[in-house]
Amino acid sequence: MITEIPILENDIVRLTALTIANYKELIAIASQKKLVQYSPTDIETPASLKAYVETAIQQFDAKTSIPFIVFDKRLQTYAGVTRFMNIDWKNKVMHIGSTWIGREFQGNGLNTQMKHLMLNYAFNELVFEKIEFRIDERNIQSRKAVEKLGCTLEGVLRQNVYLLDGFKRNTCCYGLLKDEWSLK
Repeated sequence: MITEIPILENDIVRLTALTIANYKELIAIASQKKLVQYSPTDIETPASLKAYVETAIQQFDAKTSIPFIVFDKRLQTYAGVTRFMNIDWKNKVMHIGSTWIGREFQGNGLNTQMKHLMLNYAFNELVFEKIEFRIDERNIQSRKAVEKLGCTLEGVLRQNVYLLDGFKRNTCCYGLLKDEWSLK
């Protein structure tokens, strides 16, 4: 188990601890309309964003989450958040999720760079054996992104999560084993 959030970085992106001290850097991005339309999370107002960050910090304190703020090194600005979550230390399985970046950062490779850093850290430093992703069935862009990472669709949870608009989504469950990542 870890006691502090690591810094993960390469030439493109730096992931550092998401905190009450730095979340305000994300207010403008989080307020983009329907940025997280496929998520059950409300982040559009400063108050809801703060509550989101407080929950992430509580989960870190409980050792079930490792939340990061994302800094785009090319543009020299904060871009969004991501986290390791639903961490099962005993079985060496966790999710990567609660990821959102502003629209201006989408489609430029930033998310792929983030995921590569996280997967390498999870498999090589934390010695986890499986990483999972949970994605709204309708979110084709995110589904294609994890498929490009080598993830396998393992199944669909039908009507298992209510979204903010009251819609109950189907959730695609993707998995990546350490051996599969090692082959990349």
